[in-house]
Amino acid sequence: MKRAYNFNAGPAALPEWVLQEAKEHWLNFNDTGMSLMELSHRSADYEAVHNEAKELLTSLLSIPDNYEILFLQGGASLQFTMIPMNLLPKNQTAYYALTGIWSEKALKEASKLGNTAISISSKNENYSYIPNSEQIEVPKDAAYLHITSNNTIYGTQWSSYPTNVSVPLIADMSSDILSTPIDVSKFGLIYAGAQKNLGPSGVTVVIIRKDLIKEDAALPTMLSFHTHAKSNSLFNTPPTLAIYLLSLVLKWVKKQGGVEGIATINNEKAKHLYDVIDQSNGFYRGHAEETSRSKMNVTFTLQSENLTKAFLQEAKEAGFVGLNGHRSVGGCRASIYNAVPLEHVMELTKFMKEFQRKNQ
Repeated sequence: MKRAYNFNAGPAALPEWVLQEAKEHWLNFNDTGMSLMELSHRSADYEAVHNEAKELLTSLLSIPDNYEILFLQGGASLQFTMIPMNLLPKNQTAYYALTGIWSEKALKEASKLGNTAISISSKNENYSYIPNSEQIEVPKDAAYLHITSNNTIYGTQWSSYPTNVSVPLIADMSSDILSTPIDVSKFGLIYAGAQKNLGPSGVTVVIIRKDLIKEDAALPTMLSFHTHAKSNSLFNTPPTLAIYLLSLVLKWVKKQGGVEGIATINNEKAKHLYDVIDQSNGFYRGHAEETSRSKMNVTFTLQSENLTKAFLQEAKEAGFVGLNGHRSVGGCRASIYNAVPLEHVMELTKFMKEFQRKNQ
């Protein structure tokens, strides 16, 4: 079987090694005579998988001891609600940096639950850039500052994070977690849906500083971080298969040289694609300003709508999957998450150069 050139934005490509490893143990995990999906989440065999995933993530991201790792459900979208429910008191204000649709959605949900404000925004330029983090001003009595580290729709990414704020920094890292080294200690909370860089859809990783976890009897039980922290994310039945596959992805990342090794490959993949765009004399036009370009989602258009449609159709016929831009902005988008092989990116660059040659 020939693997597709998968550039989907999410659910996205998984490492072939992970799929083969899961296949090898699909019917009989750990000589239990059962698939991992059939194991009780209270069993020793599953608990070992669960805890290994936490240990691997701790090691790969150098997560300090004063942080808790939670495996939750509901995607990043549920965190738009859980975070203000748990971390936004009535007498405080949460600040949001608007850099795309997902940060807008996060702000919208928080606004239903408490006081919110916009700290900085790039909406005036159709989210084509990331604002200067040093220009962000947040009052010392704010509840927190929320950012979206990578914007899948517009193809922009924070290259450095705000350092001049004294309140907890919260980051939605759904689309770039594990893609480059980060200092977890600079954040109060990091959350990420798994379906781009961590594994399949169905599990959301939350990395939260322990002092931010408060017991609040007024909160719905399942929407309290305290509930899940005190039960090792086993209060209810977790998405066991998704967590197992996440653990395999983490093992694969370790085999690639850890986050540092992955970052080197990601830089190379992004460079090849942006070089084609920059050297096309305007045939391909990137959406993001150069200083804000994402290394996970490369967004671009062609010189006309008809040419864009022709590009996407021919790319599909050539075996490339998922190159359509988001429905809200159109154009093209190549999502080059961790599991997308460099070889597939090189095939895309060859296709882009040939398409330009034929249509210029």
